[in-house]
Amino acid sequence: MALACRPGCGACCIAPSISSPIPGMPHGKPAGVRCIQLGADHRCQIFGHPDRPKVCAGLQPEAAMCGPHREHAMAWLADLERATSAPPR
Repeated sequence: MALACRPGCGACCIAPSISSPIPGMPHGKPAGVRCIQLGADHRCQIFGHPDRPKVCAGLQPEAAMCGPHREHAMAWLADLERATSAPPR
C-alpha cells in the first residue's frame, strides 16, 4: 500500500538538493532551499508535469522517510543529502 504525502509537509521539496533544472530554477536548487514550485499548501505545483525533475518523481513517500511528523522527514532527508553528497574538494 502506497503512503500518501502528509498535508502541510513539503520536506522533500526543501531538504534535498536538486541538480537538474526546475521551471523557475534553471540551475536546480541547493539543499535546504524551498523549491519555487512548492505551493503555499506545501504541494508541488508541477506534479505530473513533464518539466518536473525525474529525481522528484523518483522520491516516493515511505514510512522511514516521513516518520511521525514533518521535522522527522526534514532530518531524514538532510541526513540522506549529507550521505549522498560529494565531499568538498
